[in-house]
Amino acid sequence: AGIVFAAFEMAASAFMMGAEALFMPLRMIGAIALGPEALDPGYPLLTAGIAGVVVHLILAIAYGIVFGEIAAMLRGRAAFIGLGSVFGLALWLVNFYVIAPIAFPWFLQASPVVQFLAHTFFFGTVLGWYLWKSHERSGLEGPAV
Repeated sequence: AGIVFAAFEMAASAFMMGAEALFMPLRMIGAIALGPEALDPGYPLLTAGIAGVVVHLILAIAYGIVFGEIAAMLRGRAAFIGLGSVFGLALWLVNFYVIAPIAFPWFLQASPVVQFLAHTFFFGTVLGWYLWKSHERSGLEGPAV
């Protein structure tokens, strides 16, 4: 789910702002660890990009674990996908309307529509679908996380 989310973010950025903006989402995420200077075009893209990938994957894994625990009692595709979408929506609301204004204001420059779509559908829905498929393949009573 984290990889699908990142791919959508990067594609949307390039589509909306031009090819030179392709890596801006990774710079923005990398700036969580490196500071706002990582957003500067003069800052090494490789450094900001690697930091962005590492931070993004750590957060995606952590959020996936949290969702897996919440979803442990779910049954059926609709329940997993529906709750995954709601979970993604909640992540968007908390990340962009609580955390970003306080700690990472550069995220407020991102399109709210793109962020809503990315978090709700390209992360949450995909996460719910992935856990449902894991559950289905495992044959266990709960999801395989």
